[in-house]
Amino acid sequence: MRYGMILPGGSAPEQLRQAMMAEESGWDGVFVWEAAYGVDAWSLLAAVAVRTTRVTIGTLLTPLPWRRPWKVASQVATVDQLSGGRVVLTVGIGAITDDLPLTGEVTELKERAERLDEGIDLMRVLWEGGSVYHGRFYEYEAGTLDELASMGGPVRPRIPIWTVAVWPRAKSMNRALRCEGAVPQYEGIGDDAQPEHARAVREYLDARGGSGIDLVAQGETPAEDPEAARAVVARWAEAGCTWWLETRWEMPHGSAARMRQVTERLKAGPPRAA
Repeated sequence: MRYGMILPGGSAPEQLRQAMMAEESGWDGVFVWEAAYGVDAWSLLAAVAVRTTRVTIGTLLTPLPWRRPWKVASQVATVDQLSGGRVVLTVGIGAITDDLPLTGEVTELKERAERLDEGIDLMRVLWEGGSVYHGRFYEYEAGTLDELASMGGPVRPRIPIWTVAVWPRAKSMNRALRCEGAVPQYEGIGDDAQPEHARAVREYLDARGGSGIDLVAQGETPAEDPEAARAVVARWAEAGCTWWLETRWEMPHGSAARMRQVTERLKAGPPRAA
């Protein structure tokens, strides 16, 4: 199992310092969330890329149906270059909740899901050096600056994509089988999910040729009690999860108290299972 932290907020300089602290303290990854307005995720990750050398970096998550896929592909490829091939892109259909701004984007579930699938396909075409994509929602044909655009390709033609996978919905789970990682959401269970639920997802993926797909678990572990922290994570590792992502989602995300909590947890190091 590998260990990362999702930075909950704070200013760009604060999050950059936290990412550097994560690498210094032995964590394997640092992830940031992508807001409609606020600290720009990809600008921040570009800074993290050049100030770190080892940690995996990426978003958790990018609401791809509300972004232009070619622009996201450019941002991801740029950070992949700057980091020497350490980027993971996590995508989802986008959340619709009362605490998020209204931006006029598409909200119908089926269309968001279809845009997500097309967006994944279009980005992969570009990363693999292609120049033409025709879909229901997206059209892309390279222009006269195609040679210039080719300089912006990623270090790896197959940048890992993680996707939200709603268990046990077949369409959502099958999308995960097309990607390199699954971030499960457990329908009807939510935050009460247990390792046995992750085990069911692992078994589903493995039975369909997805044994190499990363399976992500998320939660909180105490900074002050390493043994208790390891005990929490060990159960998820035994269930087949390959990443543990430490979270601190309670509001307010960027408060001084929350920043102290994040700093303390990062400095304590990852809760590596024995």
